[in-house]
Amino acid sequence: MADEGGRDGEGCLPVITPARRGNSLKYKSKTLLSTVEPAGRAEKAAEKVPQMERTLYFCPSPLFGYGLEQFLSRLNPGSAILCVETDEKLLSLSVSQAAGRVFSHPRLLLTGEKNPAALCALVRKTWGGRAFRRVIPLKLNGGWQLDAEVYAGMEAALADDIAIEWGNAMTLVKLGRRYARNTIRNLSALCQSRELPGFFNESDPVLVLGAGPSLDGFLNALAERVSSRNREVTVPGKLPFRIICVDTCIPVLLERGIRPDLAVVLESQFWNVRDFIGGRNSRIPAAFDLSAYPATTGLLGGETFFFLTPWTGLALLGRIAECFPLPVFPPLGSVGLTAVALAKKLTKGPILAAGMDFSFTLDATHARGSPGHAASLQNQNRFRGLINAEAAFRKGVFQTVSKTGVTVFSNPAMRTYRNLFQEEFSKDKNIHDIRGTGLPLGLAALSAPEALDALFGGGRQTAALPPPRKAQADGGRSPQDREKFAAFAGKELGMLRELREILSGGRNTARIPRLLSDLDYLWSHFPEYAGAAGKKPSASDTGFLKRVRAEIDPFRRLWELLLDAVT
Repeated sequence: MADEGGRDGEGCLPVITPARRGNSLKYKSKTLLSTVEPAGRAEKAAEKVPQMERTLYFCPSPLFGYGLEQFLSRLNPGSAILCVETDEKLLSLSVSQAAGRVFSHPRLLLTGEKNPAALCALVRKTWGGRAFRRVIPLKLNGGWQLDAEVYAGMEAALADDIAIEWGNAMTLVKLGRRYARNTIRNLSALCQSRELPGFFNESDPVLVLGAGPSLDGFLNALAERVSSRNREVTVPGKLPFRIICVDTCIPVLLERGIRPDLAVVLESQFWNVRDFIGGRNSRIPAAFDLSAYPATTGLLGGETFFFLTPWTGLALLGRIAECFPLPVFPPLGSVGLTAVALAKKLTKGPILAAGMDFSFTLDATHARGSPGHAASLQNQNRFRGLINAEAAFRKGVFQTVSKTGVTVFSNPAMRTYRNLFQEEFSKDKNIHDIRGTGLPLGLAALSAPEALDALFGGGRQTAALPPPRKAQADGGRSPQDREKFAAFAGKELGMLRELREILSGGRNTARIPRLLSDLDYLWSHFPEYAGAAGKKPSASDTGFLKRVRAEIDPFRRLWELLLDAVT
């Protein structure tokens, strides 16, 4: 930083006063403040930035805070300013020079956080979930030039996080009620299920399969390797590794005579049934999310296992996790990501992922044999071919480069899942990607021969799995377990009946806030609350209570059916 004579101190931080006319502020060979009216120039820059509702203004390197006070004076009450300084010396300068002035404003936050993910979490913690609709940069000086790429990455991460937050909120509005209903309905199936399989040895290699177009090439290489070694692939446990697949892969594998050791099911809507075409009564073990579409839990006819992904912070999910020993996974949104997370829980051996593409080509969106591929073949006629131009030119679709350098197509949703995959698993050196036409996942990518060598382990045979068993009616649960299910359902039903009686004109209205908190699944999908973490309903809002009253009877009936099923 420049001394009084204007010489560049190359990172030294002398004691200085706010810059005046003719006294430049330089640091690391960069001029951070103008030599002429730095405060006035910052205020003019602030005036050009539009004032909008529910906006997060991102101010990189605020230095002395010039322009911020004037900008705060006209800031919309629902908006806020996030000031970030990545340089420790400049951060100390900002704190020491303006701590008692502008940076103490309640709608402004100054931080030195450098990690984009942690920065997004800090914003949510400070101002709550779904607080903002957009991010607008607020550059008031030249300090941002010192770390331009980092600041650009932060701005992009904040914008993506807000978009994801609102996307999740819209999903909750549309599907939140269905998630809750499916969870309650699946509790009866949970009563008949077993705990997650314990037949995976800790050292077993695991192959996790998605249903992307690149899966075809790898399965062809796998079939050739199995054929050359005269191995049997129709019975799980005959290979020296385990196979976990997403539900969409079930017809893909069965068409090739491969039976997976475990299928993973996440989807909550009815159209997921088509993923089980050809697999009915195939006795494939399957792990279901507790909010999965209930009709799918009995289609395969094999052992059934459940896990829990809290799609939002519900008191009901907390009670379920406390009462029943279910594996809990973060809400990753994608069944492929959940399958990898499940593999991490079941083995400490190497995990190889194939078919996790998050992209598509002009003539293939999924692997051969999947429902999507079968639909494209069925729709083919002399007027319509296999080239899916509609998908390629849909709004938001963009071209990108795959791991092998081939041009593929993707969209914002797929890119978000790819980014989340990289964030969750790229630091785990035990997980490897198999090279194909999918997007890079931030993992060490192996060729198909290298991946097969790792899976077959030089001919080493792991312990054989027990033969698949057909699901039993009692699921192996003891009478004590069934009594626990009945007690849980009875307690939930009792709370619903109590709230219904109060809202229908009964007394003891003082219990309403507590009951609303415990029965939050009745209103968590309402537009004003979906995704708005920490926002609590008012027990005096008559319109809100009427809507809650309309939700009670359908859920009450579900709990009554569950209680009948477990007693």
